[in-house]
Amino acid sequence: MERGEAKSKKAGGPPRLCCICNERRPVLKRPRTLQQICRECFYEVFEEEIHQAIVNNGLFKSGERVAIGASGGKDSTVLAYVLSELNKRHSYGLDLFLLSIDEGITGYRDDSLETVKRNELQYGLPLKILSYKDLYGWTMDDIVKMIGLKNNCTFCGVFRRQALDRGAALLKVDKLVTGHNADDIAETVLLNILRGDIARLSRCTSITTGEDGPIPRCKPFKYTYEKEIKLDYFSTECIYSPNAYRGFAREFIKDLERLRPRAILDIIKSGEDFRIATTTKMPEQGTCERCGYISSQRVLLDGLNRGLPKMSIGRARGGGVNGGDHKKETKAGSTVKTLESKQCGSLDF
Repeated sequence: MERGEAKSKKAGGPPRLCCICNERRPVLKRPRTLQQICRECFYEVFEEEIHQAIVNNGLFKSGERVAIGASGGKDSTVLAYVLSELNKRHSYGLDLFLLSIDEGITGYRDDSLETVKRNELQYGLPLKILSYKDLYGWTMDDIVKMIGLKNNCTFCGVFRRQALDRGAALLKVDKLVTGHNADDIAETVLLNILRGDIARLSRCTSITTGEDGPIPRCKPFKYTYEKEIKLDYFSTECIYSPNAYRGFAREFIKDLERLRPRAILDIIKSGEDFRIATTTKMPEQGTCERCGYISSQRVLLDGLNRGLPKMSIGRARGGGVNGGDHKKETKAGSTVKTLESKQCGSLDF
């Protein structure tokens, strides 16, 4: 009887209110603070946190030209909106641009680019689109037809990174910002631990990378949980990535978050606190053998053009390209397209 009365009393009590304004009903519980807040307060707090991340880390200087890597997904769409708003509100003095890469994935990228084009009109930001087809002579659809679903993310990752750099160079920007959020960074920390990749582990948690290169990259959403990023966006996953290794790390991170929401930020903090012994031999930064562009693979584009797409992935066997594979290379080379006139990685246009 007492339990029933207590339950009834609880059910009939006053409605819970936003813990910030104490006026409106809460619509979400924040994973970082566990605060229950209303929609209006969430928007205000969310944008202020991004502003503080920008200011505290000195991400930008007045007068800089900044390209926003825009895929049409929720992270980059929200990033474009928030940066546009904060730039006006706090007088950052930035010239903002949208930069999109068309990998040539039918039913995925062609649809998501429509969202980016809407963003161009909504936020009044100039848009530049570069395609794999124009840059390399290949689309991801072409590449997958040749190599299958395994290892296709290796090609796409290398080509996409270079395409963003080339697009940023075309726009003559000072910085490139991406929508990588806290979940993404925690996944990367975990992946680098599983792979034993010391070099990447030492820099993957940095909010700004590539400062010693021509165009630094910034991640304003470094401390922002993925579930808090909400806006108009294209929501389909890449059709070629279901079996990507990162997917397993992503599922593990989600399981951890359900048990302990702060686990994501704790993993990032752990990555920041890693110290590499001075006696540890660090791997040298790899470059493409043909064009000299930064790449962990030797000659990806050259391999595609010769009809030997796997020649630069992993270790060569049986003499590699210069040995036992020479006959296959010659035979295949006569049946596939070539891009003799294309520079696979030069930033000179």
